[in-house]
Order: sequence, then structure tokens, then C-alpha cells
Amino acid sequence: MSVHSKLYEGKAKILYTTDDPQVLLADFKDDATAFNAQKRGSIVGKGKINCSISTQLFKQLEEYGIKTHFIDSPSQNQMRVKSVKILPLEVVVRNIAAGSLCQQTGLAVGTVLQQPLVEFYYKNDQLGDPLLTRDRLLLLKLATAEQVDAITNLALQINEFLSGFWQQCSITLVDFKLEFGLDSKQQILLADEISPDTCRLWDSAEADPNRRVMDKDRFRRDLGNVEDAYQEVLQRVLQVVEIKN
Repeated sequence: MSVHSKLYEGKAKILYTTDDPQVLLADFKDDATAFNAQKRGSIVGKGKINCSISTQLFKQLEEYGIKTHFIDSPSQNQMRVKSVKILPLEVVVRNIAAGSLCQQTGLAVGTVLQQPLVEFYYKNDQLGDPLLTRDRLLLLKLATAEQVDAITNLALQINEFLSGFWQQCSITLVDFKLEFGLDSKQQILLADEISPDTCRLWDSAEADPNRRVMDKDRFRRDLGNVEDAYQEVLQRVLQVVEIKN
């Protein structure tokens, strides 16, 4: 596979075209951002770790029956993916109250939700990625009603699988962000990545609200030991995958 030109560079990845118009190469970066890129930095080895974690989780989800953009991983920080048209939506699934949900509702951090909450955000940096109602989403024609229903169902299925998987890793899945895209046949595929950058993960054996954090909140909140936390997540993922295989 020969790599052609840079197609797009985001906060965490660079996408390159290849000799196959239906295949892109994603290069995972060590760059870290928070608060809509107002805070910037770097996490040593993050690209390789996130690519490795995402590779394993995409494979597991494919076996579970979730269609993804994943093809393979030719190197530690690179992933070959199917070319999709990304829907301009960030889909957030919440199991436990944390982050903006607490700030906007007054719920105490750590409150277990009676059922998973699926939220849609407009993927638009200039607007600050605002929370959308269903009617606003449809008004802006960001997706069709049928696509919204399908994505909601997919998000809940993914949450059911990931919650169980992370539990096997002795990690609590607090919440996480998903992105979806349409392939050439207009099929909805899970895209982007699944990693400590996109998931809020707490060590199930740790009660301390700072020490339990195993995700990008360590960077956001200046908790330190960010690289160690990411590496620990990867090791636990690989151990569970080895057992499953």
C-alpha cells in the first residue's frame, strides 16, 4: 500500500489517502488537547498506545456484530480504515455522572445513572461542540431521523459490550464519545477511535477520585502520570484479549 497526500489533520490523528480510494491511513499522534483545544500538550507514546487499544477494541466489536471502519494496523501508530463520510456529530454515552453532565445538571460526580444516557453534540469547534436536541439536529440536517435512531441503538449496543469488556479489565466505563460515518453504500460505520482519549475510565479497585482516573482527565486536570495511566489501560486490554483468545 502506497501512501499519497495528507487528507486531513485533526487534534489526535492525521488521515492520508492511499492507492485505494476506499482506504485511508490514520496516523495517531502524541498531541493532546483539552477544553476544545484551549489546552495543548503532548503525551509520550500516546499515538502508539491509542492505536493499539483502538485496534483491539474495534476487532472485539466487529466480532460482537458492530460494523466499524477498521481494516488493520500496519504499524504501532497507524491504522488502515475504510473511507467514510463522517457525520458531524459527537455521540456521548454516559453510565455515571461526570464532567459536563455534572456541571450542567448539578448531579454529584459518581452518581450511577438508572439507564445509559445518549447525547448528541454538534461537531463544530467554532461553536464549541454544543449539545443538541433531536429537533435541532434534524433542523440542521446533520443526520436523518432514521440515522439518529440507528445511531442511538448502535451506541447502546456498543456501550453494553464495552461496559462488560472494561469490567473484565477491572475498569469502570464512566462515559465515552463515539463518531460514525457513512460508507459508499450509505451504511453507518463506527469510526474514529476508542481509547483513553475518548473514554472516561476509572480503576475499579481505587476509591480515591484522583488516583482512580485512567484517561485524558489526568491531562485535563493536571493529575500527572498520564503516560503511566494510558500504558496501564493498554496492558489490561491486552491481558483480557489474550484470555478471550
